[in-house]
Amino acid sequence: MKIDVDKLWDKFYDWLIITGPKLILAIVVFLIGQWLIRIIRKRMTGSMQRKSLNPSLQPFLRSLVFGVLQILLILLVIQVAGYPLTIFATLVGALGVAAGLALSGTLQNFTSGLLILIMKPYTVGDNIIAQGQEGTVTDIRVFYTTLTTYDNRTVIIPNSKLSNELIINLSAEGKRRLDIELKFPFTVDFQQAEGIIRSLLGRTEAVKKDPAPRIGVSVIEPDGYKLIINAWIEAHGFHDVRLKLQEEIIEHLKQQGVKLPGL
Repeated sequence: MKIDVDKLWDKFYDWLIITGPKLILAIVVFLIGQWLIRIIRKRMTGSMQRKSLNPSLQPFLRSLVFGVLQILLILLVIQVAGYPLTIFATLVGALGVAAGLALSGTLQNFTSGLLILIMKPYTVGDNIIAQGQEGTVTDIRVFYTTLTTYDNRTVIIPNSKLSNELIINLSAEGKRRLDIELKFPFTVDFQQAEGIIRSLLGRTEAVKKDPAPRIGVSVIEPDGYKLIINAWIEAHGFHDVRLKLQEEIIEHLKQQGVKLPGL
């Protein structure tokens, strides 16, 4: 079979004349687009650092913006080159729907993670109660948050659970109120017990002087009354201070001759 070289050359020449300028323009657009994307990425990085954006969020946002810009640039280059985008757009749409259905839970955690990192209902180091767990936040990722409980268990909670349900931040205010309740028989004078306890609280460094501690009778029962102590202490180390202060109150009352129930 003889190949007609002249005819092939004519077809190639026609294709080159018609398509060549578009391909050259597409290459120029691609190179300029890459240059602009690098500038945008560099300025975005500097802006996030100046605004002290959460370190966990910075690489993700850079990757997200870079990926979106690259996709848009490729679509623009294809359009400039003269190729129709109808089939491509249909394929991308179908893949997007399938991926959305398959990753609906993951996407929900992802969106919730962004909200948590931006809105900051809690930060690393805060003590929180969430999903029935109490502990210290040790890590915040885009998809999940890690807590370390007081008995040293690591709890990983999906961010969708944290953004849609109740979170109690125990350390956001910097201090917490410690409530201690003691029961005394009626033979123990309230003024005496109050004076002994208030004296102890006054010289305990862990107890804040403002707001001042509050002591009063919370319940009156047939065989005695209950005395309630409200004292403000630092949020961090709350349980350690509670245990130590309760021990000191009992010992101090015994030293002052106050009879406690069962003794």
